[in-house]
Amino acid sequence: MEYKKIKGNEIEGHLDIFSYQNEDDKNETILIHGDSEGLKSLAKLLIDIAELNQEEVNDTDLPIGAREHYHLSPGVELSNSSSEVIVGRLDAKGTGIFYDRFIPK
Repeated sequence: MEYKKIKGNEIEGHLDIFSYQNEDDKNETILIHGDSEGLKSLAKLLIDIAELNQEEVNDTDLPIGAREHYHLSPGVELSNSSSEVIVGRLDAKGTGIFYDRFIPK
């Protein structure tokens, strides 16, 4: 994947992402719904992020210790009824370290 310096408008089609909490359940659920084109665009974005070799990206574009990520904004990539979403890598460039709040399954 060629590194994309300017990000935005990655999602084509319709995509709605939001959180829901049932009154009886303490856990929050994230719902991702889309039409065929929207879901395929999200899948492509996820594959592009996963396949990016962060080590090959210029340090001015992605510094050591940073993680590739994309902001998906309501009214731009997502429906107006969506929450803002950030999709990104867990491993940091140059170190491979995960962030502190991560608890493995």
